[in-house]
Amino acid sequence: MTTTATPETAARHACRQAGIPDHSLTRLHEHATSVFLLPAAHLVVRVSRAAQLPRLETAIALTRWLTTQDYPATQPADLPQPVSCGPHAVTFWHHYPQPPTSPTPPTGHLGTLLRHLHSLPQPPLTLPEYRPLTSLTHTLETSHILDPSQREWLQHQAQELLDAYSTLDFSLGSGLIHGDAYPGNTLWDETNVRLGDWDEAAIGPREIDLANTFQGVRFGRTDEELDSFSDHYGYDIRHWPGLKILRHIRDLHTLGSYIRRADRGDEQAEQQLLHRIRTLRSHDDTAQWKAA
Repeated sequence: MTTTATPETAARHACRQAGIPDHSLTRLHEHATSVFLLPAAHLVVRVSRAAQLPRLETAIALTRWLTTQDYPATQPADLPQPVSCGPHAVTFWHHYPQPPTSPTPPTGHLGTLLRHLHSLPQPPLTLPEYRPLTSLTHTLETSHILDPSQREWLQHQAQELLDAYSTLDFSLGSGLIHGDAYPGNTLWDETNVRLGDWDEAAIGPREIDLANTFQGVRFGRTDEELDSFSDHYGYDIRHWPGLKILRHIRDLHTLGSYIRRADRGDEQAEQQLLHRIRTLRSHDDTAQWKAA
């Protein structure tokens, strides 16, 4: 389908299909998904891979249910969606303008949001079971940017971590988890904070939602920020012996988007990917990484 070959053309096609003028469409962000702003309609347009369609359908249904529970999730637009556009799938979300001088909401807000999320009843919809590194495994098999030694090492590391994961004792139990919870997925809504990007929501161990914030030490997250997150959630995962395994799983998981971007010819993504692989292979748990 040539009219939807790029994320932008897919976004415009989906807008027209939904009856929304697309003349004000501008790009906001490009990483695992392509994100566009449609200011005239006060909407954000997210363009994902077509393979993500089942996950997107779940995200739409889940966030609509979360509204009935008074949970501050980012809200999907009241439109028929997701929209399938050839190699892409498109969703529409309400736009929450961010204060130009305010940073990402402090980590304590995420701790509170996750405590609230983990206390909710089971949603009345079918959610996938959390399975770590599933998408990365497929990406490693299909990527052409990795050389054989890199691919083999990453596959070996992934299997070692999956074996270790299978032995973990999760003290917080299992239930609804966000799956990709970290401060970068929180947004200001005036004086309140919302949690967004629900594509990886699942049923799984609650520790998964806590570990991602601690992996953020690679991006400069401080002990004070980690203390605040733990205090607001009401549990400090640093006292749990499985945290190191979950952090390493998160390290590998984050490579997937960079591999796919590098496969498309994104040189900056390739440079960051090679840096991350080098630091992982040298077992440097303190090396600083750059965010997308």
